[in-house]
Amino acid sequence: MKNKFIYLAVLAAGFISCEPEFENEVSDASYTSGDADFSSYVAVGNSLTAGYMDGSVSRVGQSYSFPNTLAGQFAVVGGGMFTQPSFADDVDNLGGLTLGGFPIAGTRLVIDASAGGPENIAGSSTIEVSNLQATPYHNMGVPGAKSFHLLSAGYGNIAGVALGQSNPYFVRHATSATATVLGDAMQMNPTFFTNWIGNNDVLSFATSGGLGVDQLGNLNPATYGSNDITDPQVFASVYSTLVNTLTSGGAKGVVATIPEVTAIPYFTTVPYNAVPLDAATASQLNSGYAAYNAGLRVAYDNSFITREEFASRIINFKAGKNAVVMVDEYLTDLSGLGLPSYRHATYNDLVVLPAMSFIGTLVGGDPLQVNGVSVPLADQWILSKDEKMLVANATAAYNSAIVSIAASKNIAVADMNAIMTKLKGGLTVEDGTIYTANYFSSTTASSVLFSLDGVHPNARGYAVISNEIIKVINSFYNANIPLVSAAGFPGATILPSN
Repeated sequence: MKNKFIYLAVLAAGFISCEPEFENEVSDASYTSGDADFSSYVAVGNSLTAGYMDGSVSRVGQSYSFPNTLAGQFAVVGGGMFTQPSFADDVDNLGGLTLGGFPIAGTRLVIDASAGGPENIAGSSTIEVSNLQATPYHNMGVPGAKSFHLLSAGYGNIAGVALGQSNPYFVRHATSATATVLGDAMQMNPTFFTNWIGNNDVLSFATSGGLGVDQLGNLNPATYGSNDITDPQVFASVYSTLVNTLTSGGAKGVVATIPEVTAIPYFTTVPYNAVPLDAATASQLNSGYAAYNAGLRVAYDNSFITREEFASRIINFKAGKNAVVMVDEYLTDLSGLGLPSYRHATYNDLVVLPAMSFIGTLVGGDPLQVNGVSVPLADQWILSKDEKMLVANATAAYNSAIVSIAASKNIAVADMNAIMTKLKGGLTVEDGTIYTANYFSSTTASSVLFSLDGVHPNARGYAVISNEIIKVINSFYNANIPLVSAAGFPGATILPSN
């Protein structure tokens, strides 16, 4: 019911597909490349570079990648041909992936008007990973890639897909089983590049609710798990190698900083106090936690926990909106007293987007076992305040390295962290449209930058990113490249039924 309310509001906005528009007439003779040479533009990065949106890369969605949009604008000032990995086999524009005919990634998300919510578009993916293209492209964005993956030989080896050792998106077009993403990118002999990598070095930890490990001090990424936070020294070393290599032939470029997770709807849509209760239900729930609260009093009286922790761990429901109950592994371990690590969530904790359809559900159909209420949410559903701090610290360290390395090579920086942060208060673009991070609001449904997965931009979002990069290029490289009109790009796909 919650989902139906939210997404019918999006439906009311009436998104339609349309062709992108130039902000200015492209025949203006004042347009110039300035100090840059766009004859061979190469983009390296992850899903944000690949044009990933609505939970997948699809044939049409890829066409709205920010590098493809940039290349179109670069063409006005002498830019050359720009190629992207072929998705011609995505005949029905469903996205997804198959390996040997078996699905390994879901189709793209759409809004089903009859159901009122987002769901995977019906049908089976026709994108077969084993149809190897063995071709380098100008767009070398690889969904899921962390910084060190761009240097990893074998990251495109089809034999490693089933084992989780390689990336199916890179496998599709890697020039050989031992190729690296950076090596294939350099085959395009870049004269100009964009590099937006590092989001996944911390984002996968965050989206998993902190299920990974902060690898601070571990300089061997071969030992990292998929949801771990990359050590900042490893990141800086890899990033330096990437930039040194990309500029080795004299290429200029733009690097982009990494946004804070608090700027994306995946972490800002579901409130921490999402549980409405009447007085009778609140009283019944409090009875269920009475023994836990009494045990906390014993722990406090015996100086096992501080007054502050005692107060923060007490479970107390009341009539009205209530914070969900969560497991917090950072609390003092009281298992010796038979006490679990429970507490109410606070505004400092981030509830992940998938929890929207999980909070309030019953365990085994038992009306007394309610997830997020009588059954505390496990770690995967919430990025706790302590986990959020780990993410913030790593993000700050990565961004510091990005800015420092860019300065050492005299290349431009697009501060995407600052741009995405502005979304929380409202980002006004050149045509006067105000975009926000409040993705699921009925009042802003037509003015959002994010796709239905809550992490990646939609076509309009990628257009805004393109414009921000163009503005940096124009300023840093004395160029005059036209902007695009983000309002001319499509929003979510709405189907009468799915």
